[in-house]
Amino acid sequence: MRVRVQLYMLIACVAFCLPAAAQDVHTDYDHQRDFSQYHTYSWTKIHTDNPLWQSRVQDAINNQLDKKGWQLMPSGGQVSLSAVGAVRNQQEYRTFYSGMGGWGWGGGFGTQATTTVDNERIGTLVVDMYDTASKQLVWRGVAEDTLSDKAEKNQGRLQKSVDKMLKDFPPK
Repeated sequence: MRVRVQLYMLIACVAFCLPAAAQDVHTDYDHQRDFSQYHTYSWTKIHTDNPLWQSRVQDAINNQLDKKGWQLMPSGGQVSLSAVGAVRNQQEYRTFYSGMGGWGWGGGFGTQATTTVDNERIGTLVVDMYDTASKQLVWRGVAEDTLSDKAEKNQGRLQKSVDKMLKDFPPK
């Protein structure tokens, strides 16, 4: 019985930790804006912590906008794009209780607790689109995901983030 309860506790801990690793993508836009008037775009700024990622971010976004029928122009596009990528460390605290001592006079659960601290690298990508003529922000996408130590995995995560970010673009 005691082993079964510990197993359930371990499964619950794993289940609660998994959503923290999920990709998070949000978009917002000017709801008064008619996006059917836009067909061309130009890049104004792209910045990432690692310069190797600048072209990767730009290529991922260009590929999606190309699929949407938008044309990249060296300058003077109807929409001006900027993208900023950043990496930060986030600490995750995980506590595992061993032994099922139950509740005592002082409260608490279990007889031993082991807490570990995991450092996770979180990548964030912010993509902004401005109406070039008015210089007004018309669309913003933000993606956040846990990064791997392997560049190939992170490239896949970047592509999935951009795909998800631009899935319903342009807004109707």
